[in-house]
Amino acid sequence: MPVNRGLLITLILVAFALLYRKTGQRKLSKIPGTFDGTFYSSAYSSAYCLFLLHFDAVGPIEDLENEQYSDVPVLICAAEDRIGASMATINSISSNTRARVFFYIVTLRDAIKKIREYIEKSKLRKIRYKILEFNPMVLKGKVNPDSSRPELLHPLNFVRFYLPLLAIENHKRIIYLDDDVIVQGDIKELYNVKLKSGHAAAFASDCDLPKTHEVVRSVGMQTTYMGFLDYRKEEVRELGINPSKCSFNPGVFVADISEWKSQKITKQLEDWMTRNARENLYSSAVAGGVATPPMLMVFYDKYTDIDPLWHVRHLGWSPDTHYPKSYLKKAKLLHWNGFFKPWNYPCVHLEFWEKWFIPDPTGRFTLVRPQN
Repeated sequence: MPVNRGLLITLILVAFALLYRKTGQRKLSKIPGTFDGTFYSSAYSSAYCLFLLHFDAVGPIEDLENEQYSDVPVLICAAEDRIGASMATINSISSNTRARVFFYIVTLRDAIKKIREYIEKSKLRKIRYKILEFNPMVLKGKVNPDSSRPELLHPLNFVRFYLPLLAIENHKRIIYLDDDVIVQGDIKELYNVKLKSGHAAAFASDCDLPKTHEVVRSVGMQTTYMGFLDYRKEEVRELGINPSKCSFNPGVFVADISEWKSQKITKQLEDWMTRNARENLYSSAVAGGVATPPMLMVFYDKYTDIDPLWHVRHLGWSPDTHYPKSYLKKAKLLHWNGFFKPWNYPCVHLEFWEKWFIPDPTGRFTLVRPQN
């Protein structure tokens, strides 16, 4: 009797998955609705999630129980050499709100223990959180090596592409933040932004802040699609994307998880990465590296604008360009995007960042300052 080929493949995949769970995963919790050692399965490819995207939850059990009852879920990546930056971001958020915030801290395997030590041995030990391990193998064949700005090729730069796969299915929406931001407002206000019908995310337009225009021009930054895509290529021109259209910064955004899944945003982003690996439609030599252009293409004319004060950026583009302090005090979120980070030196407006910095209790993460 002939064997149904599809059924046979399914049985093999299930058997492989069961074997993998038994030998390779740490099951940390059996609490309904939280991560239990299995993978979040997207509608478009459950097998894909199962074998290529591995996340490991290591948060306290009591936090996992409260995960689904939190008011505001926030996702932040924590690279091993920038853990102190992520902790400053988290501290600024939790210190400026009464909302119940749940932090998803995404990292690579080698940094998991260090992050836990940083949290548990500091004032952050009372936060609600879960640490998720990102498997960089998910990016294999999708990102070409580029030596111009290697830091932009760090696997964690692409975590934002995979939001529905992060075991966060208890939440209708989530806030994504880069690790070089400080939040001065109540994060719940950002979370409650009203997304337009059919929009999966809300970003800040690069043309939304008149007060920043002079700074942007002085350092030669790009604010339109022309600065991110190679319009010399016919494949790019055929997209019909207006090169003078204002771009946006994907380092701060609010995402509607249901809309993200229904529009298959993750698959669209991956398709662009794969295509770029073949055709080089953009590279990290242009503005924003290789993580920004796919977001710009997928969300072209399909995103909601957030209040400009919720993303005052470009603080890391030049060590010599300053904003008026009165303006920065009114800002609800400050972003040191660019090369000059506030934990290094030189940098600008470091006093706004240092206010929230928590010294590493293990002494691994230290600030770079003139005196040291």
